[in-house]
Amino acid sequence: MNLGSDTPDQPSGPSWDTVALPEGQEKVRAVQEMFDAIAPRYDLVNRIMTFRLDTRWRRKAVRQLNLPKGSIVLDLASGTGDLCVDLQRVGIRPISMDLSFGMLAADRSGSPRSQADILNLPIGDQSVDGATCGFALRNLVDLPAFFNELGRVVRPGGRIALLDVGIPHNRLVRFGNGIYFGKIVPKIGGWLSDPAAYRYLPKSVAYLPPRDEMLRTLQAAGFSNATHHQLSGGITQLMLGTRDQ
Repeated sequence: MNLGSDTPDQPSGPSWDTVALPEGQEKVRAVQEMFDAIAPRYDLVNRIMTFRLDTRWRRKAVRQLNLPKGSIVLDLASGTGDLCVDLQRVGIRPISMDLSFGMLAADRSGSPRSQADILNLPIGDQSVDGATCGFALRNLVDLPAFFNELGRVVRPGGRIALLDVGIPHNRLVRFGNGIYFGKIVPKIGGWLSDPAAYRYLPKSVAYLPPRDEMLRTLQAAGFSNATHHQLSGGITQLMLGTRDQ
């Protein structure tokens, strides 16, 4: 995630300070408004916040996608098009889809793009060679429905690569990441952009199910060989899978 300007009239957005995170349509609305607001400086904050590790994570996801040149891949919740650029770099043809018009307007990849609800993709069955999603799983209101959509639109033998924040297994790494992610990242975001949006970031991890549960749901959706990988000590997680024949 990333944010907007340092000026006094920056968008306030949802407060995210309540005890309970929003659910259902309230969550959809709040997340969409937040990403519309933070789109102009999304990339800048990401680079600073992750010390540019985000570029390494995306490129690894694209390598592990392991699809031939010319493959058509959906980049879902595509944001400003970072993954699209990395896909293009290896000869893959990405299609960018995001619910946030602000993010799509800031997309600099030049890929075909569409404002769409990625829980109800506007494309036919088995019509693409693969799909990617970068750091957005926790923002969805129905993760099993999303996995089922992936199973519907990806052709047999096609591949998926899904990135999101993670919870490190190592206690020491988990402790350090908790301090950085929970205390320092909101301050960085507050200085550079909308403070409320960056208070949401550490809280939003609570939306993610345990990795074993996500893997079981992916496998049930048609990716029976789905695997889970910890990146950078577990601060990021990558799930990979091949659509069953």
